[in-house]
Amino acid sequence: MPDLPAPLIQSLQDLLGERLSTSLALREQHGRGEAHHAATLPDAVAFAETTAEVSEIVRLCAAEGVAVIAFGAGTSLEGHLTAVNGGVSIDLSRMSKIARISSDDLDCTVEAGVTREQLNTYLRDMGLFFPIDPGANASIGGMAATRASGTNAVRYGTMRENVLGLTVVLPTGQIIRTGGRARKSSAGYDLTRLFVGSEGTLGIITEITLRLYGIPETISAALCSFESVEQAVAAAIQVVQLGIPVARMELMDRGLIRAVNAYSGLTLKIEDTLAFEFHGSPAGVQEQVDMVSAIVEDHGGKDFEWANAPEERNRLWKARHNAFYAVVSQRPNAKGWSSDVCVPVSQLSNCILKTRELLKDCSVPAAILGHVGDGNYHVVFAVDPGNAEELGEVAAINKKMVQYALSVGGTSTGEHGVGTGKIAYLREEHGDAVDLMALIKHAVDPAGIMNPGKILPK
Repeated sequence: MPDLPAPLIQSLQDLLGERLSTSLALREQHGRGEAHHAATLPDAVAFAETTAEVSEIVRLCAAEGVAVIAFGAGTSLEGHLTAVNGGVSIDLSRMSKIARISSDDLDCTVEAGVTREQLNTYLRDMGLFFPIDPGANASIGGMAATRASGTNAVRYGTMRENVLGLTVVLPTGQIIRTGGRARKSSAGYDLTRLFVGSEGTLGIITEITLRLYGIPETISAALCSFESVEQAVAAAIQVVQLGIPVARMELMDRGLIRAVNAYSGLTLKIEDTLAFEFHGSPAGVQEQVDMVSAIVEDHGGKDFEWANAPEERNRLWKARHNAFYAVVSQRPNAKGWSSDVCVPVSQLSNCILKTRELLKDCSVPAAILGHVGDGNYHVVFAVDPGNAEELGEVAAINKKMVQYALSVGGTSTGEHGVGTGKIAYLREEHGDAVDLMALIKHAVDPAGIMNPGKILPK
């Protein structure tokens, strides 16, 4: 049963009315993300509609020492949404206003609950788009909070590079604004970068000012198959090293191709595959295509399959974005466990080969995919969340992947974030810098009410 102080429940009901819920179904929905992590339920769910409401909810919870967890679209993969200390889940999905668009300045300001697909649908008729594409139809607030990236990062960067400013509710309920619309500033600490990637542990992001881009004049996509993953990765590395400005360059191993074919009704050749997308002028795209085609041929690539029409490209990338669900669908009642490490591009081939070795005797369905243009790759496992032996086996593989990535100068998570799932590796990656992170957390949130149990070890 919910365990909140009666005066707090009454105050929240006075503020929100029926937008405060203690129903079991809603609490279960808000106590977990997409992946295998066990749900830990909040005591209540509060549906906020304005920054002022978020501020008041946080102020009321702070007065009682009650934890608050921000909830966007629920698509996180590393246990970010679990309410380890109970508390109130603040659902921001109704904060879905696109407040401002400036075509001249190529920027916009949106509320945290706006999703990336909603934003791009709105922008399309203006000839603009927002390129950060983590696959899931995530909320912009959640993408900022986890420092998301995705398939377009090789050309357009991550949320870190594309967030200009934020509105944030602090643990006291105070509202601050960071950054601004200027493209550069030397005024004070860079608080925007502090909150981007903080996973709701320092404050709740309620508005975001973003960079926008013009829709490219020409967009072309292609698939190319290889006899081995080594050949595919070698080709990808050379494309990066030569500075060819591909917009997307995705690796899908043959196990994933098999799963995607079954899940999405495709007939792709079951081989290790690179998927490319090229953006630019007609001449610029043709130049990129010619250069990449030559590199791919040198590395044994074959059977270029082009997708130039928008519906063909959308079908291709929808299949790629459904990779997580395609792997999970291979087992009834399975959950996905998705690991993501990122390494220097020069080390990518060795890391993926070692990962292939780790997967040889794995007892559960698994596939490798990745944004190989920036050294970020994933393994998706389909696990039985109730099978402790199986979870232990996958945890051991995940640990070896992470430790090898760290040993070559990589990171334990390229884009999913730390949440609860990667806490164990933070000190190994950052050393004594973790102590400084803890000092910052305590200075901003001394009562520890902001998404407790995430990022930092206890």
